[in-house]
Amino acid sequence: MKQIAQLALSVQLPDDETFTSFTSEENKAVVNQLKSFITRAEKQPNSFYLFGLSGVGKSHLLHACSSYAAQQGKTSVCLSCAELKQLPVEVLDGLEQIDLICLDDINLIAGDKQWQQAIFDLYNRVLEQNKCLLVSGDESAQQLGITLPDLLSRLTWGLTEQVKPLDDEEKSAALQHRAMQRGLLLTDEAVRFLLNRSNRDMTSLLETLDVLDKASIREQRKITIPFIKEVLGLS
Repeated sequence: MKQIAQLALSVQLPDDETFTSFTSEENKAVVNQLKSFITRAEKQPNSFYLFGLSGVGKSHLLHACSSYAAQQGKTSVCLSCAELKQLPVEVLDGLEQIDLICLDDINLIAGDKQWQQAIFDLYNRVLEQNKCLLVSGDESAQQLGITLPDLLSRLTWGLTEQVKPLDDEEKSAALQHRAMQRGLLLTDEAVRFLLNRSNRDMTSLLETLDVLDKASIREQRKITIPFIKEVLGLS
């Protein structure tokens, strides 16, 4: 692997983005399918395409897969196409030696012919080495706008699953679980207030929790509804 790839692949996974913290009954089958894919149970294919709307937890699941692979004694790397497309395509050289490669947000390179070709080539090398490639996007493969037919074909070759949005009860459970991991107490009333007064997708909710966590530490105060109003500037 070239030096630029080695530098770019020094990725720190979020400690709290695991399968345990992904609380969604609706997506339990997706999680089980991902686990089987990683362990290569029942002669699983080499590739997996995971799609869903923005904020449903695709990045969380990719991070969880990488952590789960490590627990199984496998090497893994999780990379975002948002960052990859700022680098030369040679950053992908040698990745096929890694047991599990996770590429997040492939929709971001849909209009880039060079990156589409590079990812298609990576698919082929992964197949040759009998490794695993997990790719996420915000639409079904056919709706991504991928203009390289060979890459589109590869995306549809393996397993495909859709991540469904969490309902309010699952969002509440997820927020309280994350808060507990940080040593915070987030009451049912505070969660309901956040769901009613802020952006409701999980990405935004978790970013809000991070803001409240830092403010709580800085000011040594509990996360109450008056505190949330004060920190977020809500009336």
